[in-house]
Amino acid sequence: MTGIATSVLIGAPALAVLAMLAAPRPRLAERLNLAAAGLCFIAAVAMTVSAPAAGARYLGRYLIVDPLGAWIILCAAVVYLLASIHACGYMRMPGEEARLPRFYQLFALFALTIFIAPLMNNPGLYWIAIEMTTVVSTFLVAFEQAAEAIEAGWKYIIIVSAGITLALLGTVIFYWAGTFSLGPTYDMTWRVLRHAAPHMDRALLVLGFLLVLVGYGTKVGLAPMHTWLPDAHSEGPAPVSAMLSGALLNAAMAGIVRYLAVLHRAGLFMLPDQILAVFGTASLLVAALFIVRQRGVKRLMAYSSVEHMGIVALGFGFGGPFGVAGAMYHMLNHSLNKSLMFFGAGNAMRSFGTRSMTRIRDYARHFPVAAALWLAGAVAITGAPPFGLFASELTILRAGFRGAGLWAAIVMLVLLILIFIGFLDHFRVMYFEPAGDDAPRPARLGAWTVAPMWLALIPLLVLGLWWPRAMWRDFQTVEQVIERPAAAPAPAARASARMPDARRAS
Repeated sequence: MTGIATSVLIGAPALAVLAMLAAPRPRLAERLNLAAAGLCFIAAVAMTVSAPAAGARYLGRYLIVDPLGAWIILCAAVVYLLASIHACGYMRMPGEEARLPRFYQLFALFALTIFIAPLMNNPGLYWIAIEMTTVVSTFLVAFEQAAEAIEAGWKYIIIVSAGITLALLGTVIFYWAGTFSLGPTYDMTWRVLRHAAPHMDRALLVLGFLLVLVGYGTKVGLAPMHTWLPDAHSEGPAPVSAMLSGALLNAAMAGIVRYLAVLHRAGLFMLPDQILAVFGTASLLVAALFIVRQRGVKRLMAYSSVEHMGIVALGFGFGGPFGVAGAMYHMLNHSLNKSLMFFGAGNAMRSFGTRSMTRIRDYARHFPVAAALWLAGAVAITGAPPFGLFASELTILRAGFRGAGLWAAIVMLVLLILIFIGFLDHFRVMYFEPAGDDAPRPARLGAWTVAPMWLALIPLLVLGLWWPRAMWRDFQTVEQVIERPAAAPAPAARASARMPDARRAS
């Protein structure tokens, strides 16, 4: 089952891109991308259900399907499907039919690169996959070709590539640390690194982790490496912003989590967990300060992404069953919620012809259904009940209060209250303050732009009221891989940890 699902996840968007290149017609490209998104969603659900706890390996062990990777792929597939539906209405509004095939080619290719990254069993290949997401998504960020969009695209690729370079250096240091016990050459896979971790030099492990945390943390949007994110998320088309926030950031977080498991296997818990908690808290603080004073509607959503990736980082930093489960649950809830929010922001921008929240007025009167969905999403994104983010944030806070992260949990709670007040105050202005004489007259919204908001909100409400038991089992499996320390190796075991054992472990 996992082999078929993997083939569909890679093959469907790849074949769609090839078909769009062969027949670059707007409506055909739209349908091909939508069909690929639907197939990827079905495959992602099947992969999540059938992924073995130990991981299934394919293509000579270059690909791995394990519960962590399958979960992140599911989050990405959900966003890809919703964003593809929204794009059918949103991308028709500017009237640039001739450019639509190019957009959908890049969009499907972007989804393909996101799906490939969590499947990489080799840390070096994972780094290449993450860098490929940067290359493809840069063209989507700058797709509208405005001066601000092009500037955001350049800023995005320069800052993220600089960060990813540090992640590459960290990968090299991890490999070097393994050579002392595994020999000068060995098959570097995630499992080999975990098995060899107790024999590695701890100073090298910590140094390597700091580099990959800063490197992939740049891609995730953790503060203070987040500076590319507000521009890229705000300047790209709304479906692209949803993919960047709800899919790409999770794929980059996967690398940090897998390296965290390596340090834990070496018996290093307090230091990496505290470092991750510091970055998560800093992200919440930066997001709170900018959300309160924000004026751009999509930049408001972008800083919310910084906030929620900080919460995910805190969950993994707190660790334990509640921390890991809350972080993974938050990934899915954030993917659904942020898709809803960017769809609503894109609809408001397209209908009113402005990016500024100060010029969007009486939104509920003009679009009662879309406004109700967007407002419900705004309440949900602040972590209010009864939506999914409330459940995941409460679980993460529970992990923080139970463990050594008490200080971070207290800061997180205070900042969440501040963000709740500041975020919803912006919606009060857009919904209830009267429009001035110079307010733009809004254009009509189509069903394609509203339907995916329903499809995001309904499961978000269900996940807030009901936590499926099957999800909890998967979360426990991932927690055991991340948190389990290795037994103290005997001297004979240390002497025998050589390259042949590494090849068997991979």
